[in-house]
Amino acid sequence: MSYKLNTRSGDANDFLNMTTRCNRVGVRIYVDVVFNHMTGDHETNVGTAGSTADFSAFSYPAVPYKKKHFHHPVCDINNYDNATEVRDCQLVGLKDLNQTMPLVRQKIVEYLNKLINLGVAGFRVDAAKHMWPEDLKAIYNALKNLNTQHGFQSGSRPYIYQEVAHGGAVKPSDYKDLGDVTEFLVASELFNVFSGHKPLKHLKSWGSPSLGMLPSENALVFVDNHDTQRNSGGLNYKSANYKVATAFLLAHPYGQPRMTSSYYFDRTDQGPPNDGKENIMSPVINRDGSCGGGWVCEHRWPSIYRMVVFRNVVHNTKVENWWDNGNNQIAFSRGNKGFIVFNTEGTKMDRIFQASYGNYLN
Repeated sequence: MSYKLNTRSGDANDFLNMTTRCNRVGVRIYVDVVFNHMTGDHETNVGTAGSTADFSAFSYPAVPYKKKHFHHPVCDINNYDNATEVRDCQLVGLKDLNQTMPLVRQKIVEYLNKLINLGVAGFRVDAAKHMWPEDLKAIYNALKNLNTQHGFQSGSRPYIYQEVAHGGAVKPSDYKDLGDVTEFLVASELFNVFSGHKPLKHLKSWGSPSLGMLPSENALVFVDNHDTQRNSGGLNYKSANYKVATAFLLAHPYGQPRMTSSYYFDRTDQGPPNDGKENIMSPVINRDGSCGGGWVCEHRWPSIYRMVVFRNVVHNTKVENWWDNGNNQIAFSRGNKGFIVFNTEGTKMDRIFQASYGNYLN
């Protein structure tokens, strides 16, 4: 409905309070921003911030956007092999903004710069696949440097990663020179391997061009995200080998890893824990560091946060001394700083591994 910071999680003052406290202890905030489109049609025309819309007239006065600021003629995406249709037509009925128009760019830049002023470190750009790269480049170039009052070094630029799925005429590589890109093949391949559809030995070529993945320096990688964790063809906290797949993602140097920290769900459209009045409930932090109150908090699982430590220790080292048994037992070192073994066969491993000299984490 608008770009106002007023949601069920709080208002702009609450947001500033959060970023200030987080930045003081080195926790950076990256905002999931949606500016490919505005809403679709709904029964109510009032948003969480009180913003209104006239859907039939393509009117969003709180921004303001009018009909001329959207792509015309109005169409829905039906053919993903047509790049113009993917970028100029509506995604599942969401009203598609024309980012080539100066006012649309201006309003988007104002929104993002407001968030930068409030202390964010960067952005996840939703539905980047459905916008023209030249439009995104102009928007990104107009952004401010990060706010030094929040502890960022002078001249620091916002970190940007863009949601671009594989398939059709528009490819993730079309956006890699603008910022990092979500590499969905990682999630699907890890599902295949750690669900037993492919053996672990398949991971020897992980991150190589032969798998069709983006270059490591351009890839934002994950085991699951808020979309894939709800698909039948994806891993999530309920999966038997979820922790092992996450450990591999963190142990291997390919890409920039992103962890999912979520809440329990039984339905694909289930919202977060709330008080029955749509107000989100905060997690309950248990004595052992885990959380409750309907939240999973995967990032607090010992097997995951210890692997984050592992990754930080072995940073800037390569995979060496690869070993596999031809099936579902593998091992490799990270230079002379770390060594890791994976076994999903359910049988005991008893062997001596060749590794580089050095001290390894336990």
